[in-house]
Amino acid sequence: MYLDSSKGRILLDEADKKILNAIQIDFPLVHRPFQQLGEMMGLNEEEVIKRIKRLQAEGAIRRIGPIINTKKTGGVSTLVALKAPADRVDEIAQIINGYEEVSHNYLRPAEFNIWFTLSVESEKRMQEILSEIAERTGCKVMNLPTKRLFKIGVKFNIK
Repeated sequence: MYLDSSKGRILLDEADKKILNAIQIDFPLVHRPFQQLGEMMGLNEEEVIKRIKRLQAEGAIRRIGPIINTKKTGGVSTLVALKAPADRVDEIAQIINGYEEVSHNYLRPAEFNIWFTLSVESEKRMQEILSEIAERTGCKVMNLPTKRLFKIGVKFNIK
C-alpha cells in the first residue's frame, strides 16, 4: 500500500500500517511506549523506533506528542493567518517555525496564505509574538481567536 505525503508516495507494509493505526489515538503512556507498541504487534522496541523514524523522515508522521488544552492550563491559543508573497513563503515559514509556541503551519491558496496555530502562556506573550512576526516578515498578520470550539477526533484507518 502507498500513502501520499507532502514528500511523495510512501510504501507501507503491514507492520507500518499497524504502527500508524496504533499511535493515532491510544499511544501508550508508559516508561517505554515503543516497547509496549512492539509487544502489541509482535515487533521488538528497536524495530518500532526504526520504523517510526523512517515514517517521520518520509512524511507519513509529522509529530508524535500530546495535544494539550491550553485554556485549561491557564494559557491562550489562536489561529493566525498571514499574507505572504509567494516568493517568500519558505523564508517566512521558517521564521514562524522558529517560535516554539507554534504547533504547526500550513499553506492555503488564498490571499492570507500561511496559517498557523499559536499557543502561549498569556495574552501579553501572544501579542508580543504576533508583533514580532509581523515586524520580522513585513507581512500583514490576522489574529483569529476561537469564538466557539468544535473538537473533532479524527482517526485515519490505514489499510
